[in-house]
Amino acid sequence: MARLKITQTRSVIGTKQNHRDTLRTLGLKRVSDVSVREDRPEVRGMVHTVRHLITVEEVD
Repeated sequence: MARLKITQTRSVIGTKQNHRDTLRTLGLKRVSDVSVREDRPEVRGMVHTVRHLITVEEVD
C-alpha cells in the first residue's frame, strides 16, 4: 500500500480547534514536522481538512 509523507508548512496560530486537533492526530506538532502515514481513506479525510496547512507527497 502507498504511503503519504505529510509535512506541516504553516503555523496553527489563529486556526480552528478542529484543525489543531487534526494536525496533532496526524502526528504534527510544529512547522516543518514530517509524518509518514498509510494512504487510507481516514488519513485522506484528515489531509483534506487541513490541506491549507500542509504539503503531501506520495512515497513508496
